[in-house]
Amino acid sequence: MTALKIGFIGVGGIAQGRHLPAFSELKGKVEFTAVHDVNKERASEVAERFSIPLVFDEAAGLLEEVDAVAICTPNKFHADMAIAALQAGVHVLCEKPMAVTAAEGEAMVRAAKQHQRVLLIGYHYRYTPEADIAKKVVSQGEIGEPLVARVQAMRRRKVPGWGVFTNKELQGGGSLIDFGCHLLDLALWLLDDPEPVEVTGTTYNRLSKTPGLVNDWGSFDHETFDVDDHVTSYITFTNGLSMQFECSWAANIKEDHTSLSLSGVDGGMQVYPFELYQAKYGSLWDSVVKLPEAVEDAGVLQARHFVNCCLGEEEPIVQPEQALRVNRMIEAIYQSSSKRSAVRLS
Repeated sequence: MTALKIGFIGVGGIAQGRHLPAFSELKGKVEFTAVHDVNKERASEVAERFSIPLVFDEAAGLLEEVDAVAICTPNKFHADMAIAALQAGVHVLCEKPMAVTAAEGEAMVRAAKQHQRVLLIGYHYRYTPEADIAKKVVSQGEIGEPLVARVQAMRRRKVPGWGVFTNKELQGGGSLIDFGCHLLDLALWLLDDPEPVEVTGTTYNRLSKTPGLVNDWGSFDHETFDVDDHVTSYITFTNGLSMQFECSWAANIKEDHTSLSLSGVDGGMQVYPFELYQAKYGSLWDSVVKLPEAVEDAGVLQARHFVNCCLGEEEPIVQPEQALRVNRMIEAIYQSSSKRSAVRLS
């Protein structure tokens, strides 16, 4: 089998922290071929460290040399880079979120279909063992018809003070588009992609605009901070399901926590840590699952899955249309907060 030639566009923190190490585990299946980054010195350093032969000043040159590419740029550039790669006949693994706007996401979906190439968005929470078990539980009808979803992605005073996380022009938003999107995607996937009807959302950033803020993840300029650090929302769907969704970089809470619970007609469950709640044989049952001790990293599972999709051996777990729906809901939450009223989705 010929190894898949892969390139990396953007080799900052997420590329070095997740994607490059993950693909390095797939020896024999991938061939590290090229890198491109606007920071030429960083591109050269990464190329040397990971034994990557080609370093390009422009992404266009890289696309001529590879079969697939991992896009790890700021959000603003996701759509343009992904569409250019797809048009060049190159498969794409794009970091989340899919794009800054739903319109950009729609253009990405069209390009993937037109050029018949893989477009996989990096929602790696789907590859965690808890998510795998939860999906099987829901699919087998263990909780019956889902009624209410409660989702929280919460951090205590952890605004990322590095990189471009607080740059609205480059990222499109803050805690919601960076962190909350993971749990929003996971919830929709577990619920079998319900069609949203109405979104009511409120965004906050007053905490991060406070002078002298205590923040565990570095420093930033509170005067220019203009992205969300806390978001709440309520979402309804055509099938009658409702979702309470909240995320934050900077909540005044006791400790960080990630929570995704589903309550159905016949039972309920909590994903992190995984627990199943049912009523049977005249009593209430709480089931706690013991996960395997040796669990492969979600980033490696995602990388292997992407390669297998490129080789035609698997179908993408994260369909482009699913990632687009997440973008539409993020956009609706921001619009609802700006308008101070509910937003209807068609």
